[in-house]
Amino acid sequence: MSESIEEDAINLLLQRVRVLDPIANGDRIADVWLKDGKIAAIEGQIVDIPPETTIKNGENLILSPGLTDLYSANNDPGHEERETLTSLSKAALAGGFTRLTLLPNTVPPLDNAAGLTFLQQKIPSYAPHFQFWGALTQNLEGEKMVELAELADAGVVGFSDGKAIAHWGVLRRLLEYGGPLGRPMAIVPTSPQLRDNGAMREGSFSIQAGLSGDPVFSETAALAALLEIVAIVRTPVHIMRVSTARGVELIAEAKQRGLPVTASTTWLHLLLDTEAVGDYNPSLRLDPPLGNPGDRVALADGVKAGVIDAIAIDHSPYTYEEKTVSFEEAPSGAIGLELALPLLWENLVIKGNWTGLQLYKALTVAPQVCLGQNPLSCAVGEVAELTLFDPQKTWIANRETLFSQSANTSWWGQEIRGKVLSVWHG
Repeated sequence: MSESIEEDAINLLLQRVRVLDPIANGDRIADVWLKDGKIAAIEGQIVDIPPETTIKNGENLILSPGLTDLYSANNDPGHEERETLTSLSKAALAGGFTRLTLLPNTVPPLDNAAGLTFLQQKIPSYAPHFQFWGALTQNLEGEKMVELAELADAGVVGFSDGKAIAHWGVLRRLLEYGGPLGRPMAIVPTSPQLRDNGAMREGSFSIQAGLSGDPVFSETAALAALLEIVAIVRTPVHIMRVSTARGVELIAEAKQRGLPVTASTTWLHLLLDTEAVGDYNPSLRLDPPLGNPGDRVALADGVKAGVIDAIAIDHSPYTYEEKTVSFEEAPSGAIGLELALPLLWENLVIKGNWTGLQLYKALTVAPQVCLGQNPLSCAVGEVAELTLFDPQKTWIANRETLFSQSANTSWWGQEIRGKVLSVWHG
C-alpha cells in the first residue's frame, strides 16, 4: 500500500515548480514558499531562503489549488465492505482531492440532521474537507420531501438524491421549497420509464454488443422537463451526470435563456465511450451509461466552452463479488479518485488539445462555484490547500498502490502515467 502523501506547510520552499492558478488564469514557473499553513511567497526566484527551511525541487512538477469533487458515493455506514470513510479519505488525498462532497446514499440515507451529526463524528482527523449532500426525499425514494430547512441548518452543502426523481410534481415542490434556503440542488436528469432496462447507450455499438439499449431521450426528455420547471420556479439547479451531446445542447440553450443552472459530467464520460464496452468489463457498467463517440466529443467541447461547468469523479466502489457478474447484471459505478487526474491529464492535455488550465479549472474552481463557495487560489496569503502533481511518474494500478478498498476500474493492473506526490489541506 502507498504511503500517505499528506504534508505540512510549516516551512517549505518548492523551487522551479509549475504553478497553475485557474482563478488568476496563471501558468508559470516559480519558487513557492509555504510557511505556517499559508502561501508566504510566490516569486520567479526566492534568493534569501529563510533558515530552517525544507527545500524541495519542483522542476517538472505542477502545483495547483486542491481538487474538489462534486459528488461521490458514501458507503459508510451501511456498506463498509465497499469503502470506509478511512479508506475514502486516503484515496481522495492520494488523488489530489482536498475537498470531497459525498452523496446521501448511506444506510440509512442522510435525510435528517441526526444523520449528518453522526457522519461528522466519524470523519478521520487527517481526512480532506468532507462536505455532504443532504437527501431531497425520504429514504431516497423520490416520493416525500425531507425537512429541507432542518438539513440546511445542520450544515449540508446542498441537496441531492444522487439518482433520478421520477415524480415531476414532487420535483417541482422540492425546487419551490428549497429555493429560499440558498443551497445548491443537484438533480439527475433521467427518465427510468424511458430507460427501461437499458444497460448501454443505444446505438450501433449496443447492437453489435447485443446489450439492451438506453436511448438518448431517457436523459434529454427528463432534462427538457427539468429545464421547463426551472424556467418557472427560478430555483438554481445543478444538473448532474450529463452524458449526451443533445444534453449539452439543451444546457447551452438554457444558459442562453438566462436560466439559473450549472452542470457537470463525469471524468469517465470524457475519456471513454461505447466502443470501450466491447469487452463487457463490468467496471464500465455506469449510470448513466457511457455515451456514443459523438457524445464524448460533445461533452469535452462542452467543458472547454463552459457549457458543462465541472468534472465530477462520481467515485462508486463495489466489492469484487458484486462486480464479478455479467455486464447487464452488474451494479453501476466505478472508482476514480486516484485515477482521474493522471488519466485526464494524459488523455486530454498530453494527447488532446486541452490546456492545463482548462483541466484544472474544471477540477478546482468550477466545482466550488457550483457549490456556491469561494474558489481556492494559488496566491500569497492564501491558506495552503494545494496539490503537487508529477505528470511523468508512472505506476501500476493495483492493491499495492491504491488506497481504495475496491478494484472496480477498467484500468486495474495497467500502467498509469502521472501521480500526485503531496497534498496540503489546511
